[in-house]
Amino acid sequence: MIRRSSIHTALCEAFGIDYPIFAFTPSEHVAAEVSKAGGLGVLGCVRFNDAEELDRTLTWMDENTDGKPYGVDVVMPMKVPTEGTSTDLSAYIPAEHTEWVDKTLLSLGVPPLPEGEGREGVLGWLHSTARSHVDVALQHRPVLIANALGTPPNDVIEKAHEHGIKVAALAGAPKHAVSHVSNGVDIIVAQGYEAGGHTGEIASMVLQPDIVDAVGPDVPVLGAGGIGSGRQIAASLALGAQGVWTGSIWLGTSEYRNLNTHAGWETAFTRATSADTRRMRIYTGKPARLLKSKWTDAWEADGSPAPLPMPLQNLLVSDAHNRINAAGDPDVVAMPVGQIVGRMNEVRSVAEVMADLIAEFEATVKRLDAISEG
Repeated sequence: MIRRSSIHTALCEAFGIDYPIFAFTPSEHVAAEVSKAGGLGVLGCVRFNDAEELDRTLTWMDENTDGKPYGVDVVMPMKVPTEGTSTDLSAYIPAEHTEWVDKTLLSLGVPPLPEGEGREGVLGWLHSTARSHVDVALQHRPVLIANALGTPPNDVIEKAHEHGIKVAALAGAPKHAVSHVSNGVDIIVAQGYEAGGHTGEIASMVLQPDIVDAVGPDVPVLGAGGIGSGRQIAASLALGAQGVWTGSIWLGTSEYRNLNTHAGWETAFTRATSADTRRMRIYTGKPARLLKSKWTDAWEADGSPAPLPMPLQNLLVSDAHNRINAAGDPDVVAMPVGQIVGRMNEVRSVAEVMADLIAEFEATVKRLDAISEG
């Protein structure tokens, strides 16, 4: 049982949570368990092409979080090449890119899927799809809407505030954070270079205090990027953050198995070190940190094509991701993950991870108190 601890900030009161630990995850099972354990589970919505599927999932969240609060994360890029379905957008994908992907998969021993299997590319990168995610979320009870790619449109922020929902935005540089705040964003997620998925070029140790100072004392900042231990939470709070935004650490939980379809994923991440990631544009078209594998190596080799802009790149590789997941080879993985993967050495439950985060935070603070007392 996790008990109330000294890791309690103003954000805990604002959101009705016990611990200022925000957990971004594409898995509703992980998000629900984090919320039940006293943190704030934040469900990533980008994987939902169908608004009705998201609606069903958020209904499940409403019913399976024991009344505890949760949040949602959407992706609303400021610029997209066009709108439409994956079929419409496929016309913008060069044939030579498609041919290279098919040839590379075969060379890696990844067979085609059986006829009729797989799913279409993720359309959550499209502005219109992200708007549908917001509309669905407003019909449920999230306490937070976070945007992974910049400031949300003003009307989205206004709608959220009308429903009593706070808005967060990720920032990889102080100037981005200042812009977010000037446009009405409530909370800044200061995401450092170490993070998995979309990330900037400034490391957390430098970025977090820079953003805290840039936005001032009245704007809460969540530290993000490379956070997977209680010591790192303590460090983030020492840098001025009021809480932490975590992500990769939850990919190593038993609850994530409900979503994961790659049989070799657990082998891949448990043997990886902090050096086994690559920041590349091959996943979405924007810089994102991925687990290093033969798939990422192929894109770095001579003769590989340049990644396409968002959302075309994800549409290009969506079938490849399906095939890679179905093959289950731990040497061939297409998965965003941060440098914290080097500490993800075993599969644990969400409750165990939360308990360890809190216990190590308390031990760290106690050790620092002893140092300060001489």
